[in-house]
Amino acid sequence: MTKIEFRSNHYPTLGVELELGLIDSKTMELASAIHRVLDQLPEDQRELYKPELMQCCLEINTGICHTVAEAEEDLTKRVKQIEGVLDKLDLRLWWGATHPFSKWSEQKVTPNQRYLDLLELLQEMARRLVTQGLHVHVGVESGDKAVMICDRIMQYLPLLLALSSSSPFWEARDTGLASHRTKIMEGLPTAGIPTLMRNWSEYVWIVNHMVDTGFINTIREIWWDVRPHHNFGTVEVRVCDMPGSLEDVLALTAMTQCLIVHLSREIDEGAYQHDCHPMMVRQNKWRAARFGTAARLVNSFTFDVETVPQMTQRLVTTLAPLAKRLQCTDYLEHCNVIANRPSWASQQRTLLQKTGSAAEMVRILSEGSRLSKAADSAQN
Repeated sequence: MTKIEFRSNHYPTLGVELELGLIDSKTMELASAIHRVLDQLPEDQRELYKPELMQCCLEINTGICHTVAEAEEDLTKRVKQIEGVLDKLDLRLWWGATHPFSKWSEQKVTPNQRYLDLLELLQEMARRLVTQGLHVHVGVESGDKAVMICDRIMQYLPLLLALSSSSPFWEARDTGLASHRTKIMEGLPTAGIPTLMRNWSEYVWIVNHMVDTGFINTIREIWWDVRPHHNFGTVEVRVCDMPGSLEDVLALTAMTQCLIVHLSREIDEGAYQHDCHPMMVRQNKWRAARFGTAARLVNSFTFDVETVPQMTQRLVTTLAPLAKRLQCTDYLEHCNVIANRPSWASQQRTLLQKTGSAAEMVRILSEGSRLSKAADSAQN
């Protein structure tokens, strides 16, 4: 069996990954343009931007950050830089978890051996992965703690999904869901709610078993909603859709960092672990995917049905002292704003109804999410 070492972190460091769509400035369709984009970047900057499975997706990662403010500074700089490159190529960024009308079958796969192996293994289930999500890493001390946090945080994942939901459309039709991306991801054999793991040793056994039996090619093909990341020494929360703005990304990043630190301290203090039945997590995840911020979720402690604003307010209040210590109070409090307004999925629907054009809806939202406002003014 292959030994997997967990890289210890003694501070809850942050790493944020944005998956953003590349769209044509004229048609607003997805554009398989990742290589044209990367070719325009200086050599020393290319490692900051990564291709994904599909050439219409770009991944932007922060460095190792200690605060949400650091992550904001890092992401702002990198997004603005890539916006400048895209302007020259008549391209834009799409901040959403699915594209409203482009067809998945028309998107080109990135010619990378890992991705080609993945296609061979998963066939159409991989080709349909024309989706974008938000991934947040938070540093923890040990593999055992990472596994315990993955178990304890599961009951909060539906709330994070509800707050981020931004994928109501698929191939020019309204799916009726707030997060169709969630259902696409769940089509993969190693995605969705993670399996039961009691400690790091059992996680290592599970990974080795799946690789040795040919179920997956590498550890990187585990796409659970939350997972330990041994190379970074983090818990990685992957359940979120890609929100429609950097402001919302930062709010959800703050909630994730505070929540993981909160659970870590409970473990250190020997707090009793309240068991949340997996069926309740699945039920709440479905409600979040279906209704977004309008969902009514089951409180896993009282078993009462509550609104997303009620759950968000209570969690923000609980995490407030930690947010102050982690210097992210304002970011965390913005989660209440997200909870009390229409989700990004609802905003897309409203704009489509108002404009009568999916392309116009994409144009308006892509302009609204843009960070390089000065560059916009200069062009107009």
